Amino acid sequence: MNGLGVHACMWTMNWDASGSELAVAEAVRHGVDFIEIPLLNPDAVDAEGTRRLLERSSMRAVCSLGLPESCWASKRPDDAIAFLSAALDKTSRIGAEALSGVTYGGIGERSGSPPTKSELDNVAKAAEAAARKAKSLGLKFGIEPVNRYETHLLNTGRQAADLIERCGADNMFVHLDTYHMNIEEKGVANGILDCRDHLQYIHLSESDRGTPGAGTCDWDEIFGALAAIGFSGGMAMESFINLPPEISSGLSVWRPVAESHDEVMDQGLPFLRNKARQYRLI
Repeated sequence: MNGLGVHACMWTMNWDASGSELAVAEAVRHGVDFIEIPLLNPDAVDAEGTRRLLERSSMRAVCSLGLPESCWASKRPDDAIAFLSAALDKTSRIGAEALSGVTYGGIGERSGSPPTKSELDNVAKAAEAAARKAKSLGLKFGIEPVNRYETHLLNTGRQAADLIERCGADNMFVHLDTYHMNIEEKGVANGILDCRDHLQYIHLSESDRGTPGAGTCDWDEIFGALAAIGFSGGMAMESFINLPPEISSGLSVWRPVAESHDEVMDQGLPFLRNKARQYRLI
């Protein structure tokens, strides 16, 4: 996993034939190194068709997801393990390099209290099993901490690193997101430093999830810290333009975050590419 990519949510959250064709064609047109595929419903994804599409387009891929409520690891670790196992099988058949995201819980999972020992024990059980499954398939398995409004389980880079160190799996990695870090970390650079030994992937998202460079994220701090630790992983622009109601609710996105796809792709992506080049990350 390396280079600059884009989350497919820029064009679709429904990875069917038409959605995947559009997303991959646009990713190729904009010259990105990889695409992040939403694997929210693994059973519905045509793995062989996606693999052919990616190979035909010479496009690399990473998959991501959040667990559905019926499989929240904090409450139902065995169900989470079964769901993640199926998702990892699909990731492998697609030919993607990793499965990441909120792989330890649900987007919008909040108990109203701090995580309990039992919840964290269950999360660790599911993560350990998923990492073992991923390793058997030659895949990496990522953990993305998200903000307090989306989960009560893992909110910071340090918490994600702690989970990985507890699991002891060498194919697990921290997946940061600048939108969440802008809320949760005591300085984005500190969040990057806190998990530097495990950081292999980062979402480049603006403070309002809109067009990068048009909000309040300190991009020089972000890229400077990545350069300082010798970061060589994947960087994926993530801006939510097309969201189904269930995802919009979990993310609390109630209004348009950008004027159009063109604004994000024609202004935000070049902004991030130039910053990455300035700090010698690509």
